[in-house]
Amino acid sequence: MAAFLSVTDLRKSYDGVPAVRGVSFDVRAGETYGLLGPNGAGKTTTIHCLYGLVRPDGGGAVVQGLDVAHRLREIKAIAGIVPQDDCLDPDLSVEENLWVYGRYFGIAAPVVRRRTDEILQFVELTEHRRKKVPELSGGMRRRLLIARALINEPKLLILDEPTTGLDPQARHLVWSRLRELKRRGISMLLTTHYMEEAQMLCDRLAIMDHGAFCVESTPPELIERFVGPGVVEIREPFDRLSPVVRQALEGVERRDFEDTVFLFPRSRTPEVLKTLSESGLAFTHRPANLEDVFLKIVGHGLRD
Repeated sequence: MAAFLSVTDLRKSYDGVPAVRGVSFDVRAGETYGLLGPNGAGKTTTIHCLYGLVRPDGGGAVVQGLDVAHRLREIKAIAGIVPQDDCLDPDLSVEENLWVYGRYFGIAAPVVRRRTDEILQFVELTEHRRKKVPELSGGMRRRLLIARALINEPKLLILDEPTTGLDPQARHLVWSRLRELKRRGISMLLTTHYMEEAQMLCDRLAIMDHGAFCVESTPPELIERFVGPGVVEIREPFDRLSPVVRQALEGVERRDFEDTVFLFPRSRTPEVLKTLSESGLAFTHRPANLEDVFLKIVGHGLRD
């Protein structure tokens, strides 16, 4: 499938400190692609380079055949961005924020008003359309940012940490709307440090750390390749386990993080579970997820 967005060897440093180190990836038409990693990994800098907010030191990007370095105005006409920070106009109502933003694109007033009605219904803000921004909850503001990004009917939607700070109910509502946009064929580039969000929304993703890609693939393939079907957690430092248990776990892949031992036993799962059950240790056996992949590859948990 042809790439809708193609990024090649993107590089950016601040005061000599690399923030993005030669990142390359493609987002296919109708695909949701995730940049996953902790704060400071380089996700937002990558986004800013793609949308013209930051000039890269090297490399570049092409959106539907348009070079970001030279045809940014045309790209913005077919792209929408949901920034990490709240940049809504607090002096305007919900609907006025959409009207003003729509007019930036030269969209006729009647068309902007029609789209506003449709989009507010889509993000479930119709009943709040005349409220000023300070009157909205955090979840409503995030939905309004998404609504604003949709006013020009973009083919590419760029979302930078779209659910940061939201409660679980608000987060699930945003996820539902993003899945609907995907069904409509909109390509999406999503940055997040929420593993569950990436696993639920992304067709493919890259794990970033310190400005570089660690690995790239589909969520199920990454989980199978690096972890396997299940993980065993022991809430006890490894060196405090009995000699018998430590000997029984010899050869089993593991990662120690703070006071927890993570075991990736794969084919040895029945044997490991039997050993731990007989030892009387408290442990948990659960399905593997992307956070286990991150822990395995990078060697630490997600930094906030």
